[in-house]
Amino acid sequence: MTSAEEIERRIEQADSAQTVRRADAAKRVSELARQQAAVAQQLNDIETELGEVLADASEVIGVDELARFTDVPAADLARWRDGRKSARTKRKRTARQEAVPSGAAAPGVSAADAPVRVPVAAT
Repeated sequence: MTSAEEIERRIEQADSAQTVRRADAAKRVSELARQQAAVAQQLNDIETELGEVLADASEVIGVDELARFTDVPAADLARWRDGRKSARTKRKRTARQEAVPSGAAAPGVSAADAPVRVPVAAT
């Protein structure tokens, strides 16, 4: 029959091998997740730049013509261009909202039309 000490040693040895495999798996997942995040950021930067170039070039060349010259599908070109515009519009809208001081009337609303805050007396 095996002694208690030998059983404990065998269990520790088996656990040690599993711990090494688990640590290796966790390290690899972490490394791949970091790589994926870096590549995703790089792709986002490229798509943003593509959108800006397409928007800037729209005065001299259209999406359909660019698609013919570059063999890049017009739908992709339009998506990159339009994605840039919608992101820019959201930033402008956010900036405009932040520019209005608290309690001030929104742009285009006269002071007479703005809601009035009336303090309520404590009872």
